[in-house]
Amino acid sequence: MMEFGNDFDVVVIGAGAAGVAAGRRLVAARKKVLVIEARNRIGGRAWTVPTAIDKPVDLGCEWLHSADINPWSEIAEELRFALDKTPPDWASRVAIHHGEAANDDWLAARTAFEDAYDRAALEPEDRAASTLLPKNGRWNALLGAISTWANGAELELVSVKDHARYNNTSINWRALDGYGALIAAYGADLPIAFDTPVSEIDHRGRNIRLVTSVGAISTKTVIVTVSTNIIAEERVRFTPTLLVKLTAAAGLPLGIANKLFLALDGPGEPAATYRHLIGSTQRVETGNYQIRPHGWPLVSCYFGGRFATKLEHAGPEAMAEFAIGELAGIYGNAIRARLKPLASSAWVGDPFARGSYSSALPGHADDRAVYTAPVDERIFFAGEACSRDQFGTAHAAYASGVAAADHAIAALRSAQSKERVVFSSLTE
Repeated sequence: MMEFGNDFDVVVIGAGAAGVAAGRRLVAARKKVLVIEARNRIGGRAWTVPTAIDKPVDLGCEWLHSADINPWSEIAEELRFALDKTPPDWASRVAIHHGEAANDDWLAARTAFEDAYDRAALEPEDRAASTLLPKNGRWNALLGAISTWANGAELELVSVKDHARYNNTSINWRALDGYGALIAAYGADLPIAFDTPVSEIDHRGRNIRLVTSVGAISTKTVIVTVSTNIIAEERVRFTPTLLVKLTAAAGLPLGIANKLFLALDGPGEPAATYRHLIGSTQRVETGNYQIRPHGWPLVSCYFGGRFATKLEHAGPEAMAEFAIGELAGIYGNAIRARLKPLASSAWVGDPFARGSYSSALPGHADDRAVYTAPVDERIFFAGEACSRDQFGTAHAAYASGVAAADHAIAALRSAQSKERVVFSSLTE
């Protein structure tokens, strides 16, 4: 077995947005650091891939949410990544199908639902978001569908308190070359060991011993950035077991959101650029579609929750068949011949993610703080699930990575000071 050495200050597990941010901070602080990544690429759940139409697409995170305060926006400028600042037309999707009066009715219903969230969040006990739905509400199915896209989970699986804490500026941009490509570029110069999954974090000794697929690594401290599902399923296990972390991770499971991209061949309808559509406002199991994002000849398709899982298990062809069927229901059967699958995601089956982004179960909103808390000032946690009010985003992952790195740096400094005091007392 390969031995990496026994004198690392910090090892960062995972080269996603959190791991890259932590790694950069640690390198800047001149710590001896190694980032270990199970995949053969940087980015984690941010992943940009090329397509047959010579345009890149993001199979993972795509929108720079809260872009006006998102650190990735500044990083994009530094790295000369062009940003598309065209705002999404999510608020007008119903009008396209049912007219302006129906859209106004929908917006009023959505506002009332969000207000119900805020009121319920003030109650002593947490509960499921599904309990807030109005009885026989006209837009209940659409509210449920949007939850599967926004949370990756159905309303009955979403904590009211967790959802109400989410905060954003409603400014959403995209990187033309891909969010995943941006994060990968930011981490390109880091010391990263690829194809190195970790199976165990043994913290019994003075140093932490990491058991990996290619050998053991010894380090003073570790920053864990893998997903909550990986921790809850003990695909990376702690020795001794950290039951409080396993329990908290299980309360913050990753929701499921999968994408499909279809090439759109030829001129004619749909000619609108950037337009968002809903497959159906009458059922939860439906897709969200964007026509010609960035003006490119493609359709971006989005599915969430249990339905996304079902489509993933059925395979890419079934996913494409469903999406094309919904689009044909909107534009007519002639569009079928003009649509061709380009790329699709499958995050449920990804062995190093097991999902898309975290959503607290009812009663588990406070698990985020429990999960984030360090262990013995040696084991630190980072990732989007560690954010109280920006979870599910790459900028939350970035912020948590920086915070974990700063905490590790402070812990190392404190340990060094104690060692100096002990050494001084022994030599006097």
